[in-house]
Amino acid sequence: MIPVDYHLHTNLCGHASGGIEDYLDQAVRKGIKEVGFSDHFPLYFLASGETIPDYAMSENQLPLYVELVKQGAGVSPIKVKLGIEVDYVPGFEKKLAFELAAYPFDYVTGSVHFIDGWGFDNPAEIGEYGKRELGAVYEQYFKLVQRAALSGLFDVMAHPDLIKKFGFRLERDLSPLYEETARAFKKAGVCVEVNSAGLRYPAREIYPAPSLLAIFYRHGIPVTLGSDAHAPDQVGAGLDEALKLVRAAGYREITSFNRRKRNLIKI
Repeated sequence: MIPVDYHLHTNLCGHASGGIEDYLDQAVRKGIKEVGFSDHFPLYFLASGETIPDYAMSENQLPLYVELVKQGAGVSPIKVKLGIEVDYVPGFEKKLAFELAAYPFDYVTGSVHFIDGWGFDNPAEIGEYGKRELGAVYEQYFKLVQRAALSGLFDVMAHPDLIKKFGFRLERDLSPLYEETARAFKKAGVCVEVNSAGLRYPAREIYPAPSLLAIFYRHGIPVTLGSDAHAPDQVGAGLDEALKLVRAAGYREITSFNRRKRNLIKI
């Protein structure tokens, strides 16, 4: 039994298919006890009039998204939480805090998809890896993830080693970077998302890697689960494997959220 799936997208983000009711129907069929929608927050860090096509909802769509999730929660036989996934970009923290405060989110998920404007997890921009030193890319990525957590803006940190998505791996020991990240997460008081989407990409591995998850566990950092579904048939996909990984790391509880307060679910 999958206790939660806290990372569901919808067609509002522009690069996913299906409406909220489609995701909820699939969650019910799969016997998932609780779900949370985490569609992409408007791109607050872009100048007025700028956009990234088919990447995130617009500012005008955000109230609609909130209302649709509330409506779904009102009729669904399972628990439905209002979440949001927000790209962290340094320098815009005050603006983001102001915009987030206007909505009754149950949890806010922070993620890093850009390194100095480079969308490193975008297939259209994969060629950039060949122009950069991979060790420096990893260092930059994890520094941004740490900074995001320490901003105090987020409850959950999504797919914490997303940089491995396309299978670009460092041969050197990543433990120092992992330990540094775990210390930052602990200080920030954030929860880590164990995200199964990596199984669907060249990484062929859950985010975070088992060795990173073990370090998170040793530092006492709580976890939750997310499939990162971008289509209804991906709801819960891979979360049975994610749950096994979580248990193998030593966890016996999963975190759920309500109005940005944590609750624990035994597994």
